[in-house]
Amino acid sequence: MEAAFREARAAATRGEVPIGAAIVRDGRVIGSAGNRTRALNDPTAHAEMLAIRMACEAIEAERLVDCDLYVTLEPCPMCAAAISFARIRRLYFAASDPKGGAVENGVRFYASPTCHHAPEVYGGIRESEAAAMLRDFFRERR
Repeated sequence: MEAAFREARAAATRGEVPIGAAIVRDGRVIGSAGNRTRALNDPTAHAEMLAIRMACEAIEAERLVDCDLYVTLEPCPMCAAAISFARIRRLYFAASDPKGGAVENGVRFYASPTCHHAPEVYGGIRESEAAAMLRDFFRERR
C-alpha cells in the first residue's frame, strides 16, 4: 500500500487528485501510477487504469490473474470493471468513496450478475490517511 500512497502524493504535487495505485505480483510492484487525467487530458487516466496498463505490459499479458491491486480510494465503476476484466486476484483499498465508488458503494459492481470476475476485496486499509489526503487537497482548491 505504501507504493500506492507514494503515487497519490506525487499526483497531488502535479495538481492531480491524489489517488495512487500499485499492482503487486509475487511480492514485487509491477505497475504503479497516480492519477494523470489533467496531464494527459484523458478522463480514463485514473491511477488504477494506468497501473493495470503498466502491469500488463510488464508481464506481456492481458490478464493479471496472480496479481493484487492496492489503491488509495475505492474504485469507480470504470476502474472496477477494468479490475474485473484484468482478472486481478485481490483488491485492497484505503478510503471508501460514497459518491463515486463502485465496490462497497454505488453500483457495487462485483455483486452484479453481469460481473464475470470479482476479486477478493479488502477495504479500509489506512483509510483515515487517504481520506485526509483527499480532504486537504480539495480544501486547498476551494
